[in-house]
Amino acid sequence: MPSKKEITWKGLLNLFVVYIVWGSTYLAIRVAVRNGSGFPPFAMGWTRVFIAGIILLAWARLAKSRVRLSRQEFITLLISGLLLWAGGNGLVNWSEQRTDSGLTALMIAATPIWVAIIEAILDRRLPSWRMVASLGIGFSGIAVLSWPVISQGIRADVLAIVGLLFAGFSWGLGTILQGRRPVGVKGSASSGYQQLFGSLGFIVLFFVSGEPIPHPTPEAWWAVAYLIGIGSLLGFTSYVRAIQLLPTSIVMTYGYVNPVIAVFLGWLILGEAITPWTLAGALLVLLGVAGVFNERRS
Repeated sequence: MPSKKEITWKGLLNLFVVYIVWGSTYLAIRVAVRNGSGFPPFAMGWTRVFIAGIILLAWARLAKSRVRLSRQEFITLLISGLLLWAGGNGLVNWSEQRTDSGLTALMIAATPIWVAIIEAILDRRLPSWRMVASLGIGFSGIAVLSWPVISQGIRADVLAIVGLLFAGFSWGLGTILQGRRPVGVKGSASSGYQQLFGSLGFIVLFFVSGEPIPHPTPEAWWAVAYLIGIGSLLGFTSYVRAIQLLPTSIVMTYGYVNPVIAVFLGWLILGEAITPWTLAGALLVLLGVAGVFNERRS
């Protein structure tokens, strides 16, 4: 069983960045891969992570950080990069062509539950009742938050639902792997390598799926630029640092917080309505996250 990590302000700062940044990326993904965008999902994913990976490794090199990997670090970052990006993000990109945003948010919000199940199996120890209750409350908050959209009718198919289930499982497994097998390189280099390795998975998926050659619209390019700069360079690097500094269960609370942030950004920037469903869902999410933090501190 891995040693227990302390909750530090540096780790919380990186997690806060993930809360805010990734709460805004679902919209960018939808714009990039929606019908008529000219960007197939796996081609879009490859473009995003390949460019971001090159930039991050160049930055680490200029900062004179270590970029040479040991054999164990190479294996850890290769596997986690494929699980996180090709398996996790790639399946979300693909599924968002075939399902509504409310269902996507709900399915991806199950990722912290996947992580709790996987860790319970690895540690051969059931999670405490307080952890189970906190995860359940947080997930129910996402369900309440998504209900107004879902109740209007869900646009989805079986393959999209299966894809979202595997996306959450794959992302959770990749997160646990790098949390339990820490590497010695700094966060920027770790983030860069994982995204480059993830781009290899996207290339395979591109050819296996028979995607057409991309012809992106200007709007799709702007969305991808946002995903590269904000989602990958800032958001994923902060995520990697948070994993290095905080317990995995704490980091995974981002899965509950991101949809809430997305809703409130819509209210703040686009003037979208805040309803009683929104407030009730947000309150349940906050209670669930508080429960997870309290469990890890006890």
